[in-house]
Amino acid sequence: MIKEALAATVLVLATTAVPASAAPADEYTYQLLGKAAADECFAGIGVPYPSRPPCTEGQPKVNQSYVWGLTRVGDQVWFGTGANVHCLTSGGSLGEDTPVVNDDYVCEYGESQIADKYPTVPDELGDVRPPQFWLYDAATGALTNESGALTGDDLTRLRNTLGLRSAGNLNGVVLFAGPSLSNTLNVFAFDASTRQFLGSQTLALYSNARTFLVAEESLYLGVGTGLGGGRGGAVLRWIGTRAAPFLFDKVADLPTQAADLAYLDGHLYATTWSSTDATTTAQLGGVWKSPVLPIRAWQTHQWTQVFDASRYETDPLIRTTYGFGGVAAYGGYLYWGSMHVPLQATLVHQATYPQPTDDLVKLQARNTQRGLSIWRGKDLGTPNQKIELLYGESALPAYDPTTSTWSAPATGWTPLYGRSGFNNVLNNYTWRMTVAGDRLFVGTMDWSYLVHDLLPQAPPTDPALWGSDLWVFTSTTAPAQPINTIGQGNYLNYGIRNMAPDGDDLYLGMANPMNLRADPTDDIPEGGWELIKLNRS
Repeated sequence: MIKEALAATVLVLATTAVPASAAPADEYTYQLLGKAAADECFAGIGVPYPSRPPCTEGQPKVNQSYVWGLTRVGDQVWFGTGANVHCLTSGGSLGEDTPVVNDDYVCEYGESQIADKYPTVPDELGDVRPPQFWLYDAATGALTNESGALTGDDLTRLRNTLGLRSAGNLNGVVLFAGPSLSNTLNVFAFDASTRQFLGSQTLALYSNARTFLVAEESLYLGVGTGLGGGRGGAVLRWIGTRAAPFLFDKVADLPTQAADLAYLDGHLYATTWSSTDATTTAQLGGVWKSPVLPIRAWQTHQWTQVFDASRYETDPLIRTTYGFGGVAAYGGYLYWGSMHVPLQATLVHQATYPQPTDDLVKLQARNTQRGLSIWRGKDLGTPNQKIELLYGESALPAYDPTTSTWSAPATGWTPLYGRSGFNNVLNNYTWRMTVAGDRLFVGTMDWSYLVHDLLPQAPPTDPALWGSDLWVFTSTTAPAQPINTIGQGNYLNYGIRNMAPDGDDLYLGMANPMNLRADPTDDIPEGGWELIKLNRS
């Protein structure tokens, strides 16, 4: 019943979304620098995998789906991947474990050969594959897979890593961090000068990591604790060297996992996701401000929450599903945006408040969908604090369990520039923000293409909506402009997972989990991660 209701909801969402026209073509040019290749042959759910591509049996499959961590060191662009992340998310976050296959992707869950071979792998994570380390050299144009440098315990640790979710560098050391199957955090290090692998280590106290940030000549990492990072969070400062690359000091204790980090006017800011037991305002996703840098050991509990989901979301239960992601300092403001896992709020609502009729289930599904919102603030955490909603809603549906009715209370905000999702509610993630030159770039996840796979009953969405969006603020006094809203040349690219500036230009790390789209001879683009260079004319 829930999927039929969501199918009807998507029709409403799709008809209210507004395709955006691209910015003038001569402002930006794209260069595809690298693309994931097919690395497995698929012959059916639960069927042993045939030999590797080229496939004499089955069909080619590309597992490596996300550029999940990305960092630039001069002419070097280092990135770490995540494999089949859509399957891992639908399994780990949405509780799916029933295998699914369609023209675009397959999720085998507990019937995969990995789950069969390794019984400790949970069914919902059965599509895990070892992530990879890649290096693009802009001086030579060479793209190399550096994963072969790992042996022994380091290789075992990599195989136990769900994905290399974050990457950063300082003082010639490149660091990658990612969650493990053991609910810990694995960290890997390379020497940027020699490209030598320096080793790896497991941080047992943490379980997730999303972003590294350099501020005032120090490198910081936002982390989570508990299953999937859902219990709490912290911010770590790297104090390592080439000889000892895995030394960190904790500079923040947070009640929610840290997502992205930014620096403004002597302070760090962390966006966070709601804890899995988000029953209080302090556990809701939001924005936290640090003491003035450098942060002393006794100041780890002195971070201030300057914004949270309760300031905007009208439904108390939906608030608990909010995450906040991309964040950046621009023009004296802090900009940030929200993130909404597709269908999560609906499933949580349905589990808490089951509805007795099909029509009421459809109403519940429609009223629980949220598109990303974009915010900015100045003088945060002070008596002069000013926060503005740039893209969002002036009213949102809220459920009253005492009367079993929905209403549309005012959020208390009037959006300055437009509605949720840059006027497309199917834009659900503010995945990354970064400043390149004099402009602020915002990369999204857009789940419109997933609709026909997740919800076959839904009518097709407008192809002009398919694919991730890249938007740019050219000043603090004008709305964002679309650069590209159809996947940056491949509409299967449903998200811009990472961005790294290079002067006025930008490296884009794409998210594309369509693992069965691996036939270059058909008229459909291919799945798997892409590394793209955006050049500003």
